[in-house]
Amino acid sequence: MCGIDIPSNSNVLAGIGGFEDAGVYRLDDTTALVQTVDFFTPIVDDPRVFGRAAAANALSDVYAMGGRPLTALNIVCFPSKKLGISVLRTIIEGGLDILREAGVALVGGHSVEDDEPKYGLSITGLVHPDRIMTNSGLKPGDRLFLTKAIGTGVIATALKGGLASAEAVNAMVNSMCALNKKASEVASKFGLKACTDVTGFGLAGHLVEMARSSHCMIRILSGSVPLLEGARKAASMGLVPGGAHANRKYFSSWVEIDQKIFLDISDLMFDPQTSGGLILAIDVGRAAAFQEALHREEIEIAAQIGEVVSSHPEGRLEIV
Repeated sequence: MCGIDIPSNSNVLAGIGGFEDAGVYRLDDTTALVQTVDFFTPIVDDPRVFGRAAAANALSDVYAMGGRPLTALNIVCFPSKKLGISVLRTIIEGGLDILREAGVALVGGHSVEDDEPKYGLSITGLVHPDRIMTNSGLKPGDRLFLTKAIGTGVIATALKGGLASAEAVNAMVNSMCALNKKASEVASKFGLKACTDVTGFGLAGHLVEMARSSHCMIRILSGSVPLLEGARKAASMGLVPGGAHANRKYFSSWVEIDQKIFLDISDLMFDPQTSGGLILAIDVGRAAAFQEALHREEIEIAAQIGEVVSSHPEGRLEIV
């Protein structure tokens, strides 16, 4: 990586050499550590919502690997003299709300004075070495499911401009603060091998990562991709964050978009998500049963959005 010699050993089952969501280190034949870290600047004004979304986002990387998160460390950068400790306290309380819901213990953390607030967590969990879900586990014929609607990036942009409806903001907040815990548990019960979560690279970017890692061609049906309330309206108004344009530019070499698709829809495919859903792959013969299992766990969004069409040496994504 960038000419730097990265230390590793044979017990590293997932590291920085690929596109994985978290690192995995084998302790023995039945136990492996899952480790991740994530933090970001506020995307909403409400400090408690910011804390909740940041915690759910950090936990998601462990769920995406099929792991069970156990402990967390807070990461805080904060202008205490400008905003006051009470605001920081509310952010952390928001994070604790989510940790309690997930059954995860907070064991410490670190804070520094900074001009711009940032908050997140480092998460440690466990997974059986044979039950890891990865970016590279796709096979031709697999059906792809998405467990949250997309559009948090455009709605957040609309919110900053005072152009987001209350319904759109509520939809965004509820999505960002929802855990991927149940979806990950269902996936583990079905023995799924391929998964990732949708975050900063947008739906298309994370699908490209899976396609490249698995050396396959993916076809996504844009009409089957669930959208958050108000997301398409925001995109059609041009309220598309810079990250979406950067994602489109970077991943365009691997993506082919049907010319019949409207620009607002194609923009949403690249919209960077905060604490997005899981992309889960399962063989076609078990797809219906898997979708039913997700619904039984009261996972409202369990949308079949496409399939793995064939092998491809470089990886490819088609959006139709």
